[in-house]
Amino acid sequence: MKHFLTIGEHEPDQLTKLLDDALTIKQMQKSGKSHPYTKGKVLGMIFEKSSTRTRVSFEVGMLQMGGNAIFLNSNDIQLGRGESISDTAQVLSRYVDGIMIRTFGHETVEQFAEHSSVPIINGLTDMHHPTQVMADLLTILEHKGKLKGLKMCYVGDGDNNMCHSLIEGALSVGMDIAVASPKGYEPNETIVSEAKKIGEKTESQYSFTTDPITAIQEADVVVTDVWASMGQEGEQANRMKDLYAYQVNKELCQYAKDDFIFLHCLPAHRGEEVTADVIDGPHSVVFDEAENRLHAQKAILKALLENK
Repeated sequence: MKHFLTIGEHEPDQLTKLLDDALTIKQMQKSGKSHPYTKGKVLGMIFEKSSTRTRVSFEVGMLQMGGNAIFLNSNDIQLGRGESISDTAQVLSRYVDGIMIRTFGHETVEQFAEHSSVPIINGLTDMHHPTQVMADLLTILEHKGKLKGLKMCYVGDGDNNMCHSLIEGALSVGMDIAVASPKGYEPNETIVSEAKKIGEKTESQYSFTTDPITAIQEADVVVTDVWASMGQEGEQANRMKDLYAYQVNKELCQYAKDDFIFLHCLPAHRGEEVTADVIDGPHSVVFDEAENRLHAQKAILKALLENK
């Protein structure tokens, strides 16, 4: 594993190994055992989009594993003043042992990976959010005891980073995934096409519908995301109109399995994409999910930085 840019670029057994490592690392931390997998290593963290969970989990993860992390706001480095991605990547590669980037265009992390001599981690782009989905899969595994054979349902804007990475992640671990979105909000066709090839190997299925009730039938896991992501604030009014019928609420969730779990990457807008009685209800595991950002990302950092 050289970089971590998307879920789909990795073989299913690599992802399984990461999840196993994340469980082990979590148990070690909870029991007070040292796990210095990044001792002496430094992670550079570039943020063009603001963050709570991404910044804190990566920084704490590096510190708890014996390393260090440097926060780099894009406006505080020369990248924000027009220095090329190529030059920035090559310079930072001489200083740090790995780079995590949270940005807008996915091509930015691809260019960093092309020109960097150290591992690049995608902390979020407009197209993918792989580190979040690894935490989601870890949370499902903990609560359900397995992944293969389960059904995930995603309701909301299908053409966003969370949905894309969830499709790749679910099919990679043998879960079926059903997506419900209105017309004009369908997942990226290229991502879906490539993910289906993974599903053929893992014997898992992807389906799409404009009907949330059809998608959520007998779901083990229900997921949604905000209707307007960062950079889409100007579209908020139109998006609320287009997506109002795709709210995850108690009425919709009655069609899922009785023991379904609800996931949301946070931050959430209660009363919009999800009602308070769902996200704060007995089926919600969103705070376990948020905690697992730390443990899943430790496993990614270990895989990329240990012994490098």
